[in-house]
Amino acid sequence: MSRKILITGGAGFIGSHVVRRFVKKYPQDQIFNLDKLTYAGNLENLKDIDQFPNYHFVKGDILDVDFLGKLFSEHSFDGVIHLAAESHVDRSLKDPAEFAATNVMGTLNLLIAAKRSWGNDSSKRFYQISTDEVYGSAEHGEKFTEHTPIDPRSPYSASKASSDHFVHSYFSSFHFPTIISRCSNNYGPNHFPEKLIPLMIHNIIKLKPLPVYGKGENVRDWLFVEDHASAIDTIFHQAAPGSVYNIGGNNEWKNIDLVNHLCKLMDSKLGRSEGTSAKLITYVTDRPGHDLRYAIDATKLQNDLGWKPSVTFEQGLEKTVDWYLSNQEWLDRVTSGAYQAYYQNMYEGR
Repeated sequence: MSRKILITGGAGFIGSHVVRRFVKKYPQDQIFNLDKLTYAGNLENLKDIDQFPNYHFVKGDILDVDFLGKLFSEHSFDGVIHLAAESHVDRSLKDPAEFAATNVMGTLNLLIAAKRSWGNDSSKRFYQISTDEVYGSAEHGEKFTEHTPIDPRSPYSASKASSDHFVHSYFSSFHFPTIISRCSNNYGPNHFPEKLIPLMIHNIIKLKPLPVYGKGENVRDWLFVEDHASAIDTIFHQAAPGSVYNIGGNNEWKNIDLVNHLCKLMDSKLGRSEGTSAKLITYVTDRPGHDLRYAIDATKLQNDLGWKPSVTFEQGLEKTVDWYLSNQEWLDRVTSGAYQAYYQNMYEGR
């Protein structure tokens, strides 16, 4: 049976991997990629599936209520996988209002459009992709479970926590078929170089300083993006309405240990003497409200639905480095600032 699935933010880092997986794995389904094409959205990420008959790109803004109403009316979607979001903590500190608008009101607009279209049809699915940052900072020896209290510490995580609450309120108030998952830090191919791992890879290649916040003691749990896409696939197709699942890679690393490991790996790959890249490490003033540690307990997901990560962090990181070294032209384009206007013009009105 053919279904129509709307994936928002599908030109972004995680979204593009989800779109690709669904387009290739479910050729009987029609996959619609809705993206505004901001600085982090790049249709070049999906050029390998651009001509697939079941793939459809729609340029649009989830803040445009009339646009969403027409889109849902025209296509009668069977499911929504919602990834469109502003997602960079540092940017949220500079412009909290933009994060509140996109992440909170954008999500609410989608919920309203979907409910008007679906009514009380329990066979539909509205799947909100969230973040472990809504839990705040984990104490030593503890991990976030699905019952950990919500305690956001940045405008970004506050906006995601608020949108999660709106999504769950639709399940509680209207029995609307919602699902929420909260993931740990993602890494992998096609990641825009503003986040830690792609930024370090880019700067190591260019022999630029490697900025590390504070003393580099902040701990993150790392999840390979293709494993995340696999988990999203599993949850979307198997989870019951009202479910909340944590998705983690079981890979806790201090930032400074990660950067040092990456330096050694990059020196080896680039044929540089060991220690060349480590000399580029520069400690910078810590950002406000910087959570010390994130740690995900994904036991519920493994026990309920049988999902677990397929690669270790070392394996995933080597795959990631190899991809960036093989795609340095892509890296140069997305860091030049020129690609955004190019792709905006190329897909205007498509």
